[in-house]
Amino acid sequence: MEHLIQASDVAHTMQHWHIYQKWNERLFAEMMAAFQAGRMDNNPSVSWYQGELGFFDNYIIPLANKLKECGVFGVSSDEYLNYALENRREWANKGEEVVQKYIQKYCMTEGDDAAEDKDKQ
Repeated sequence: MEHLIQASDVAHTMQHWHIYQKWNERLFAEMMAAFQAGRMDNNPSVSWYQGELGFFDNYIIPLANKLKECGVFGVSSDEYLNYALENRREWANKGEEVVQKYIQKYCMTEGDDAAEDKDKQ
């Protein structure tokens, strides 16, 4: 039961690349907004790429292996493990570029703040 609860929280990491990316971007945007609003101490963009690799290596792939071993999802367990491994590989290859796009989209600079303030006047 514990593995099912854990898997439900991170299921996007064990699905198609586009699903993983969709939810990864949403989490990045949420964390960046919290940082920019002063509700978070560390800028997530600094460690997002490496953090995702560590998350796959230390949590997602071991969890997918456990799900496969206990057979809770039957033959689909292989699929979840394969997607986790493939998404980790894709992230290793494309993640730095993806993070740069997130930064361009969600990170406001001081100049952006001034431009927004000017637009409001």
